[in-house]
This record gives sequence, C-alpha cells and structure tokens, in this order.
Amino acid sequence: MKKLVVFVGGLSLAVLAGGKVIAAYQTVSDTRYGLFNSLDQRSSYGQDAFPEPFLVDDSALETAEFRLDWLHTAAGSDHRDNAKAEIEYGIGLLTLELELPYERDVAAGATTDGLANIDVGARYPFYQFVARNGLLDTTFGAAVELGIPTGSDLSKNTELVPKIFNDTKIGRFTVQSILGYSMLFGPGDDGGVDTFEYGFVFGYDIPHKTLPLPGVEKIIPIAELSGETQLNKADAGQNSLTAGVGLRANLKPIGRIQPRPGILFVFPVDNGARADAHWGIMTSLVFEF
Repeated sequence: MKKLVVFVGGLSLAVLAGGKVIAAYQTVSDTRYGLFNSLDQRSSYGQDAFPEPFLVDDSALETAEFRLDWLHTAAGSDHRDNAKAEIEYGIGLLTLELELPYERDVAAGATTDGLANIDVGARYPFYQFVARNGLLDTTFGAAVELGIPTGSDLSKNTELVPKIFNDTKIGRFTVQSILGYSMLFGPGDDGGVDTFEYGFVFGYDIPHKTLPLPGVEKIIPIAELSGETQLNKADAGQNSLTAGVGLRANLKPIGRIQPRPGILFVFPVDNGARADAHWGIMTSLVFEF
C-alpha cells in the first residue's frame, strides 16, 4: 500500500493511498528555539525524566524542590556523618540551588563537627538534540557552584566550581554526567588546591504499570560513580573514586507535593577512596512541589 507524506503548517501527515491520515508529527525545524536554535521543545529535560542523584550533583531542571540527605561512611572505628538540606528553584530553564551541609567526623577518637561550606549554584542548558522518533534525547548544559566558608573547623576556604553536564535519555534508560574544575581559595594547606571532579549517574525507569506497587508512580534503580583528581600541590595526581547502587521511588503526590525517597549503598572503587571510607549508606528524601 502506498503512503504519502504531506507537510501542512509545520506538521508531517502520513497519508495512505485511500486518503486516511495514519500519523501526524511536528517537523524538527519547527521544534527548535532559543539562541542559535540550540534548544528543542520536544526535550524531556525538566519533565521528571531524570532521577535525583545521591552522590553526584543534580543536573536536571528542577522547578521547585526541597531535599534532605544523610550520608554515613566508615573505615574501621573512624566514621563520618554528612547531613544536608537543599532547595532548588527553577526560573524558566535556569535552576538555582542552595545547600546547607553539616558534617561530623570521628577519627582516632577525636571528633570534629560543624557547618561545612554553604553552597549556592546555578545551571542552564545550552544545546539539546532529540531524535525524530524521540528514542534518543540529550541535553548539554553549563553550571557553576560557589562554596562560602562558615569559619568552622571544617570550612575555612572558598570554593568555586565551574561545570559542564549532559543528561541523556534512551527509552527508559538515563545517563547523567557532570565534569567540574574545583578551585579553593583561602588559608592553610588546602588554599590554592585545584581538583578535577567528575560524576556519572545511571538510571532505569520502572513505571507503575510494569511494577504496580501501591502509592508508587515509578521505581528507579540507580548506579553512581563520583570521583576527583587533585591537579596540583603535593598530592597532584591522587585520585579518589566512589561508587553507589540503590533505588529511588517517585511516590504518588499528596496534594501538590510528591515525595521521592531513596537509599544508596556506598563503597570505594580505588585506594584513594578506600583511605577515607570502606563502606557507607545514604538516605535521601526529596519533595517536589
């Protein structure tokens, strides 16, 4: 049977020989927008397609989100607890974020605790590509983070981190990657240290119709890699790579608020990470509103 494709007002109509329209889809040229037509209206960026990471910095567009995280790591009798409150707010495609972290370290019987750097940041996409059939959907963007020292024993130096990121979706499978260049300014041995930071997040959506758990919209198994390599001073070339495997669940909304709890088991990949922690557990509670 013959098929004719007709373009009408930015739509492609697939028409059978008998005159019946069997499909209609928007042409690619009409979906481009933004500076240099670099963005695509069909993109799933900002449409809850990408799970909130645990160890790795978030790179997706968030319109209004509040989250509470707790990470416990241990190496023998030494252990560390990191608690963090974070809020993210979107203005168009721009996401702004504020993080308030608290840390408690116990090493060799001595305890050090206090507020770590208060982080403020922003991110924005600069290029998107979506395949005609929608199977491949990728977004590239840029971000920046500023760590403001609190003067505690754990926070003496200002940190500036420019970053680039990519969020890619292929069917139900997602990959988020982020690369950053951390620069520390201030006193002590850490002042002037530059570090290359990198992270990867792999997720797979399991919707309610596939796994019909009560009160759950979807389950996302997640695997993460979070690493850093010091670039200068005495420890130049030293690398630390940590991995995690876990789950995040997007629950059904309660009014305007959607809870998204998650849990991650953390473990070192190389000797650099193993010197700090032999194992860890992280819990995260996200509220989308």
